[in-house]
Amino acid sequence: MTMRRATFPIAVLLLALALPAQEEITIRIREGMPMIPVALPAFQLDAAARGSAEAAAVYETLWQDLEFSRIFKMVPREHYAYIPAFKPDAIRFKDWASIQANILISGQLELAADDRLIFSFKVYEVAGERFIFGRNFGGKKDLARLIAHRAADEMLKHFGEKPLFTSKIAYVHESGSDRDIYLMDYDGQRPTRITFSSALDMLPSWSADNEKILYTSYRNLSPELFMFDLYSGRTQLVSSGGSNYAADWSPAGDRIVYTSSKHGNSEIYLRDMKTGQEKRLTFNPAIDTSPCWSPSGREIAFTSQRGGTPQIYIMDAEGSNVRRITLEGSYHDSPAWSPDGMRLAFVSRIENRFDIYVYNLKNNEIRKLTENAGRNENPSWSPDGRHLVFSSNRSGRYQLYLVDYDGRNVRPLTRDGENKMPKWQKPSR
Repeated sequence: MTMRRATFPIAVLLLALALPAQEEITIRIREGMPMIPVALPAFQLDAAARGSAEAAAVYETLWQDLEFSRIFKMVPREHYAYIPAFKPDAIRFKDWASIQANILISGQLELAADDRLIFSFKVYEVAGERFIFGRNFGGKKDLARLIAHRAADEMLKHFGEKPLFTSKIAYVHESGSDRDIYLMDYDGQRPTRITFSSALDMLPSWSADNEKILYTSYRNLSPELFMFDLYSGRTQLVSSGGSNYAADWSPAGDRIVYTSSKHGNSEIYLRDMKTGQEKRLTFNPAIDTSPCWSPSGREIAFTSQRGGTPQIYIMDAEGSNVRRITLEGSYHDSPAWSPDGMRLAFVSRIENRFDIYVYNLKNNEIRKLTENAGRNENPSWSPDGRHLVFSSNRSGRYQLYLVDYDGRNVRPLTRDGENKMPKWQKPSR
């Protein structure tokens, strides 16, 4: 995994335009619908793009994104051999229906003389033999994967879903004595370092607009809370004195909650990011930590030892109406609220094994997501609520993994060094 240093401000020259020649049709996915079978035949390539790594990257990345989505199901490529070769100007929809495709994507890719990629795709409904929508994308050839992610996000948005594939994951990367905050694409590609301290930097947390990251750093010898602006590159001290960590931004983007021992015991504080005014939310001789704001902004989940062992609690955003959520077991930590506000992921230790669980707030059911030796920790939800990223030392060293909301499709994201404490970007507003 090749690391790169971030350049700020971030600028991506990428164009997405609707194709005006045909009327677009919007399709909405209803709750409980099965995944939609999608066929993605080989792109039509100009002479410069044929055999290029960039053309292969766009195609393979788009395929992998759609396959990962849990919305679309890719028709196996070997099935394409059973029907005549695809011709975009004379589409034989019945052939594609015969191999069980519901959606057909036609793509064209050019590699211009100025090292720019031009990618166009059109999406068709097979049964109705009709055009649904199309888009054009352009960008430098080293943005091939990003172009594919943008195209896949357009697919999600046109089917009524939240964009996912251009989202980022912040995490802590440890290599030798360096422990810094990095960003990477949702699929583990393009890791970028954003902090350059000789001390430990940890526990990143995204702002509501995904333009800033809160994190804890020991650069001044004690754990202080800092904020890094991705676009200006500026770093600002937010809280010092005692230990300051585990911050989370409110959905409205104007306040944060975090843990601090500035007055002796580890308690949870609320801070107005515009005025700097603070309010202490918890008053308990036990440790209160790991606050996580609900998507509605009305509640905060957190971990507390006030009952004798670490358990998950929920309180109102102003610190009142505290109630315990986990009622069994002796260790629960790291609550993470799903984007729809209906579920809480957390870490539970049972018989010296740490695994990720999800608690359904509507029906009080708990589902175990991980089933592996070692420690599985730090769950964080994807913007669409269908996946989680977490850290695990199941391979001997801590690495990051993805898992679907129902425990399926576990896959590694990182392999180099040690990687911990992931935080997925928040849903776009």
